[in-house]
Amino acid sequence: MSRRRTRSSHADEGGVDMTPMLDIVFILLIFFIVTATFLDETGVDFTQAQGNPPPTTGASVISITIDSSDAISVQGRVVSLAFVEAEVQRYLVNRPDASIDLRAAEDAGLHNVVSIKDEMEQAGRNVRFETFVPTLVTASLE
Repeated sequence: MSRRRTRSSHADEGGVDMTPMLDIVFILLIFFIVTATFLDETGVDFTQAQGNPPPTTGASVISITIDSSDAISVQGRVVSLAFVEAEVQRYLVNRPDASIDLRAAEDAGLHNVVSIKDEMEQAGRNVRFETFVPTLVTASLE
């Protein structure tokens, strides 16, 4: 008599139950969504004004202008980025309630604009920001 070996197929013996792992993944996902903090950052609107910059004189306004070649001027005096705060302080001695009028050419460098705007706002100053399209000055050869 020959013995017959019966092969019993137990398909579920080799499988791994993934249900507990999926439960843990969903619990972690819910935890991270609930505990996440979302920052509400405000951006700089570069589409505010079109036209030429106004004159740099004013009784209660300190004008900071950044032209298309990234030259920074405070009340018409050209200064570097590092000395903008010192120059504004110099004008604030005589006019402590003055607000800041920051005007930048449309193609001015973003780094200078954001640095000056942040520096003035961190000092607690009222900053009005505006962009302008620089006009080309053409000289006639007559």
